[in-house]
Amino acid sequence: MDYKSIENFEEGIIIKDVVNFKPKDIFECGQCFRWDKQPNGNYIGVAYGRVIEVEKRENDIIIYNTNLEDFNTIWHNYFDLGRDYSKIKANLSKDPLLKKAVEFGEGIRLLQQEPFEILISFIISANNRIPMIKRAINKICEKWGEPIEYKEKEYYSFPTIESFHSATLEELQLCSLGFRAKYIKDTIDKVYNNKQNNVTPCFDTGLDWIKGLDSDKCQKELKKFNGVGPKVADCIMLFSMEKYSSFPVDVWVKRAMQHFYIAPDVSLPKIREFAINKFGSLSGFAQQYLFYYARENNIKI
Repeated sequence: MDYKSIENFEEGIIIKDVVNFKPKDIFECGQCFRWDKQPNGNYIGVAYGRVIEVEKRENDIIIYNTNLEDFNTIWHNYFDLGRDYSKIKANLSKDPLLKKAVEFGEGIRLLQQEPFEILISFIISANNRIPMIKRAINKICEKWGEPIEYKEKEYYSFPTIESFHSATLEELQLCSLGFRAKYIKDTIDKVYNNKQNNVTPCFDTGLDWIKGLDSDKCQKELKKFNGVGPKVADCIMLFSMEKYSSFPVDVWVKRAMQHFYIAPDVSLPKIREFAINKFGSLSGFAQQYLFYYARENNIKI
């Protein structure tokens, strides 16, 4: 584990002596859209039907609005705290080129998020800007999610497939989704029908059977959803399905790979293939370090 111990206190829990955990690196490295930085530097986010606030104080991480039971059943896995990131970073840093990116994003951890939420969120993310993505997701949650109050402010859970299934195309079009509205509607219907028809083995979202497939089959099944291409499928696999050999290639990752490794005219599939051959089972971790480094430093070719 990447921490020493857990302590309860009135407002939440304290994770003592945490290593490899920087809130900015985690919440701003492109893997999530429901976390917002506060004026005091803390981050407030919504996940698994709960609102929590995260603060880094010296070597400790404080999580407000939670308890030890939720930490053990949700947040330990969500923040991937059972994984030794020092070992991962040491392995990846054997590559002197990647080492620079690893050092820059030293506090990144790959969140283990809900597959249905990530499926919808990354369909929305395609060819879109982060402020617009967050705006659309927030509208969806306000319309079909459940209200949660924290610090006298109302937040909303991500909709369940049952509540979201009531959405009409017209209602979705009012949520700043643009051309993606029809993809979202089709995806909701497919997931709902799979669950109702017992195509999947009675899991909560109807997606866990896909999660259980190997990487190639997992990507193939995900691409059956409208609006899911190779890059979006890889994001879903990496951020919610524990497929850590995935390597999503967007414009920033392409620039990083061209900057560090390969010629400018290489295609996205070739970049993905090159990276997976090079980084193997750690490809997803390498991708996050490269993406974050390239975007934050505005790498250009």
